[in-house]
Amino acid sequence: MKIASWNVNSLRVRLPQVLDWLKKSNVDILAIQETKVEDNYFPLKEIEEAGFFCDFIGQKTYNGVTTISKKPPTESIKKINQKEQDQKRFLLTRYGKDLSVLNLYVVNGQEVGAEKYDYKLAWLKDVTNHIKKDLAKTKYYVVLGDFNIAPKDEDVYDPKAWKDKILCSSKERGALKKILDLGFRDTFRLFEQEKDLFSWWDYRTGAFRRNRGLRIDLILANNALADKCTKSHIDIGPRKNERPSDHAPAVSFFDLKIK
Repeated sequence: MKIASWNVNSLRVRLPQVLDWLKKSNVDILAIQETKVEDNYFPLKEIEEAGFFCDFIGQKTYNGVTTISKKPPTESIKKINQKEQDQKRFLLTRYGKDLSVLNLYVVNGQEVGAEKYDYKLAWLKDVTNHIKKDLAKTKYYVVLGDFNIAPKDEDVYDPKAWKDKILCSSKERGALKKILDLGFRDTFRLFEQEKDLFSWWDYRTGAFRRNRGLRIDLILANNALADKCTKSHIDIGPRKNERPSDHAPAVSFFDLKIK
């Protein structure tokens, strides 16, 4: 099974790129963030005509997530701890009897100490509580998406310049660790990787050309699923497209079939 996460920074703008990548990559489940489209205008027809199923939750101009899959989900949860989302950033889908996939678009936070930063930490706490209560419902559990957090200094092109800055602050990394401490592993780091591999590069200052990036798009698998992970990588090909997203897909492979 091939599972991927990709912040496309507007699904309607990059739908042709998404459909092309779905075909080329032969992915089983693709979690997309920052769709920026209301549900009434979601391009469901085009995705279904390409041979996929999907679930989605969105809003105009901002946020929005969708999970696209070869097989239909058996359950969809769009509330966090039974509460409606004020910002559409959370989508939990289940497949078969054994697999839960939680697609997250974590708040950016603007800057350390800002009101949006405090919102980010509170939101992550709510999500962590939801996961904690939900973990026992299926054997295999994956939490993936644009976390807007670089887990460690090795995930940052210039750790000194980013020290204590947004996406790299100790409180953000601490919030991510609380999810990992529930029994998850970062699948990218299950394997030896080359240095300076990132998933996001700012549009400005020629960041992609200069590889001034951060790895903030993550696939976290619970221990049962992580044990079945066979490889993991970042596909930078889509970042080379004309009018690309500023993110590239994070991809992991698992020795698993949906039952």
